[in-house]
Amino acid sequence: MINLAVEAAKEAGKFLLDNFGKVNKVYSKGDRNLFTEIDKKAEEIIVEKIKIHFPSHGILGEEKTKENLEREYLWIIDPLDGTHNYIRNINIFGVSIGLLYKGKFVLGVIYMPYEDELYVGEKNNGAYKNGKRISVSLKENLKECSISFDSSIRYAPSRMLKDLDKLSRNVFNIRMFGSSARTLSYIAEGKLDAAVEYNDKPWDFAAGVCLIEEAGGKFTDLNGEYPTYETTGYITANSVIHGKIKNLI
Repeated sequence: MINLAVEAAKEAGKFLLDNFGKVNKVYSKGDRNLFTEIDKKAEEIIVEKIKIHFPSHGILGEEKTKENLEREYLWIIDPLDGTHNYIRNINIFGVSIGLLYKGKFVLGVIYMPYEDELYVGEKNNGAYKNGKRISVSLKENLKECSISFDSSIRYAPSRMLKDLDKLSRNVFNIRMFGSSARTLSYIAEGKLDAAVEYNDKPWDFAAGVCLIEEAGGKFTDLNGEYPTYETTGYITANSVIHGKIKNLI
């Protein structure tokens, strides 16, 4: 399964890279939530491969695929994470593929095509970037931490601005990348120390759960519970920083 996920992520990533800077039409899915035909085609590339090799598996995709969600194996995919960046020719975007087995995240693949960075996490087999073992940050002092915060403040401004104020007073600095794939891959390799998201959906974070856990980190929903394919929002960091952030917000 890991080989399929890597192959699908790379093929979709090549398609994204080949079409970068060539977006002709942008569509809306609601309040400032945009997509393109490129998102849809990239999802089709991944879904087709899964269906050929694992026709009995469930698939949950961001754009349109929602099939057999109750199956033991459930693939959760974001074919173009960072769509708004992509539309504006900002090269921070990626492909995310996660796999659930009986409710547990057992595989995560993130591919950042512009940088040709491949992140792979497999249950009990570690986390890797381009074949090299990676691990989360070991910092334990919040004042030394660089963290990522949700950029979609418009959805819950009263709570999020309050929490952002608390965090900004207690961490070293705060980043917003506009791509969960970028944020989660940076957490997994220790370039970022933590991330807090309030509105991310399962396709945004599914690849990051196993990847970060296998890199030694902790990944939960905003209440500290294990995420599911219906979860919205998360906290992730090493276990010490995770606990401090959860207590703070």
